[in-house]
Amino acid sequence: MSCPICGEDTVVKFRPFCSKRCANIDLAKWLNGSYAVPSQREEDVEADESDTSQIGQRPH
Repeated sequence: MSCPICGEDTVVKFRPFCSKRCANIDLAKWLNGSYAVPSQREEDVEADESDTSQIGQRPH
């Protein structure tokens, strides 16, 4: 199995990653929103639409 971040062989201690560094890179991607699971709920779609329409109305 190879590391999903860098492609090196995995290490049992950090599986599925090869190192703590790659595990932290993956965690950072989840925390900053690079990875996202799309929602199919209707309420979420409406909330997203209202959020984008209010962006121009917010004071800086």
